[in-house]
Order: sequence, then C-alpha cells, then structure tokens
Amino acid sequence: MSSLFFAKQKSLIYCEVGRILPLRGISATPDEAKVWGMQGGNQIKTFDTDCGKIGILICYDSEFPELSRLLADEGMDILFVPFLTDTQNGYSRVRYCAQARAIENECYVAIAGSVGNLPNVQNMDIQYAQSMVFTPYDFSFPSNGIKAEATPNTEMILIADVDIDLLRELHQFGAVKNLKDRRKDLFELRKK
Repeated sequence: MSSLFFAKQKSLIYCEVGRILPLRGISATPDEAKVWGMQGGNQIKTFDTDCGKIGILICYDSEFPELSRLLADEGMDILFVPFLTDTQNGYSRVRYCAQARAIENECYVAIAGSVGNLPNVQNMDIQYAQSMVFTPYDFSFPSNGIKAEATPNTEMILIADVDIDLLRELHQFGAVKNLKDRRKDLFELRKK
C-alpha cells in the first residue's frame, strides 16, 4: 500500500509500508524563491509500488521534460504531478506540459492541484486547478489523451483505473514509439 502526502515548503512525503521518504521539488519558481525563500531539491527517482513503477514531479518540475525522461528511463509507468497554481495561466502551463510528458514518455500522468483560497496567507489568496489523468495518444487509449478529469476549480476526488499492460503493449506495438525511437547516437540524457 502506498500513499502520497503534501507537506509545506513544496515538499511531498511518499509513504510505503515500512518506509517514509520526503521529496522536494527540483525547481522553485521565481515567485516561490522570492516570496517564500524556497530552494530546489536534488533527488529524482522512481518508486516500485504495488501499482507499478511511479515517478513524482512537483508542480514546476513538470515543465522540464528532462526530469520526466530520466524517470521514464528508469521504467516509470505513472507520473504523479501534485501542483499549486494561482491563476488559470499557471495551471495551463502545468496541465499541457504534463500532457506532453504522457506522450513523450509513453506513461500515465496524474495531476492534482489545490482549489479555493486562503485569504490570510501571503501569496495564497487565490488558487486554480483541475485534476486529471492523462494517457499516451495511441490506439488503446482515449483519442484526446484524457482518462479522467475533475470539474475545473471544484473541490472533489478523482478516481481512475489505468491498465499498465496497455503501456507495455504500446512500447512494443504502438503507432509511434517515442521512447524506443530516440536518436541515442546523437544525444544522451543522464543524471549527475
């Protein structure tokens, strides 16, 4: 059994039976650095769970394709992107980048954000979100790449079933093979 919990300071606690691992976002937005003094973390890794291999990128990190590609190279099946955005513009950046990560890494991507407001907390007076589960775009998946979606900017729980075997099938027989067809003779990506 695995669980994800948000903690303050753009961190996430990943809990598994017998293990608790704190994770920090790799990248802090200019506003997070200025208003809250946040700094980026330095750990990126996948986790084996009873549901498959997962990766976690916190908010702004989803906008850097290299990070999710490193996780995909470790065999990630599902990418979780918890986020906090104040405006619809910020939300749209996270959403469309997360959807691109599902395509280029041939994985599921689940995004979950905060809605509502905290009027007495500096820089948290407004929030905008829509939680969604994205899929790759291929014959076994929805044609719009959306497995499930919550009502925009509404507090609710989103539940979706995903089939990891469909990802394996996609990797072998997909119309395109984004992971397999990379030109590793021209470029490489590695952790430092």
